[in-house]
Amino acid sequence: MASVPNVCGGGWAETKAAYRLLDNARLDFREVLRAHSVPTLERIRQQSRVLCLQDTTELDYSGWPSMAGLGRLNYEQRQGLYLHPTLVISEAGVALGVTDCWHWARLPKGEPDLAESLRWVEGYERVAEMAALAPETRLVYVADREGDLRALIDRAEQLGFAADYLIRVQHDRKLNDPLDGKLRAAVEAQPVLGTIAFDLPAGGNRPARQVTQTIRLARVELKTRSGPGPQVTVILAREEAPPEGQEAVEWCLITNEKITTLEQARARIEWYRKRWWIEVYFRILKSGCRIEALQLRTRERLERALVLYLIVAWRILMLMTLGREHPEWCCEVVFSVEEWQTAWAIHHRTPPPATPPDLGAIVRIVAGFGGWLGRKNDPPPGPKALWQGMTKLSAYVEAVTAIRAAEIKFPQRKRIRH
Repeated sequence: MASVPNVCGGGWAETKAAYRLLDNARLDFREVLRAHSVPTLERIRQQSRVLCLQDTTELDYSGWPSMAGLGRLNYEQRQGLYLHPTLVISEAGVALGVTDCWHWARLPKGEPDLAESLRWVEGYERVAEMAALAPETRLVYVADREGDLRALIDRAEQLGFAADYLIRVQHDRKLNDPLDGKLRAAVEAQPVLGTIAFDLPAGGNRPARQVTQTIRLARVELKTRSGPGPQVTVILAREEAPPEGQEAVEWCLITNEKITTLEQARARIEWYRKRWWIEVYFRILKSGCRIEALQLRTRERLERALVLYLIVAWRILMLMTLGREHPEWCCEVVFSVEEWQTAWAIHHRTPPPATPPDLGAIVRIVAGFGGWLGRKNDPPPGPKALWQGMTKLSAYVEAVTAIRAAEIKFPQRKRIRH
């Protein structure tokens, strides 16, 4: 979870081998991601519905000006890449895998470049293709305001809504009605269907608090130049009375699905709230895997390293989410025998049990290696404690394996009494 030399504990020979791997032109990063997609698809097929979260983050390599193949970020002096993955999670919020990833470098200003909005439309197309491989599972494409594109809405209709979409509204679009009404006005004119309440975690200068939102629904037809336009359901979730000094929490969402009941609307709001997991995923990539610290000189090397770190970051997120949703499961669904037995022995200072413990117990032990205290009122382990704990556990397992291979026996030392 650091630079290539730090990860390669075998010294220069192992580090050189890793660099040769990243230099190998026959190692296609797309094939690596496809290999990860195979077990991901099997996990998807075990669900009745999954959420396909998409978003974009920038990777800043301005500190490594010698790296070839980078592009400008928000201004010319900042150089790097943009990353746009598809993270698939269950309705309960368990991370199932990464199935697609756009990454690109912008060309200098003035040079013709691809429309970056294509990543959202193509992202939906990849989700629709995956839906055909999991016919018993309903896939839902979830995006923030940047994904509110008419091209995406039209493409979903052209593909027969192979996957549903749930997108936060950015554009107050015109409707196909005699008065050329607007989308937001149409939903605001509807009566309150009910409310939804949830705990909003702390963020920035905002304290944690409970939020209660009113819910309104409207089924509308978007305007076209001629003929009928696509029909969408608009869900407006609005906090009517936020605490003094706090900004109201409001989401206006659109979906192709025909939503009519309060429970259906509440479910979609809960799905949108889980979009936050992709932000946590980006945090693991940047702060845990430290992908912006990679000094690999060429974009080709970087692309091959990035796809490996995409999978590593998913495993940390999967460990965190699965440990929260299914702590009663056997730990061997995630951890190897060597991993959980080493973790147990180091934490308890006793031989591991014959029966594997539950997943929650080993997750807490690993998080403890990463600094999680596990006090009575502490929240469940977060990504930072787990990525630091997994880094230590990896070193512990390597040490134990080496000791066993060398058959090293440490002499018993007598205690010195003073």
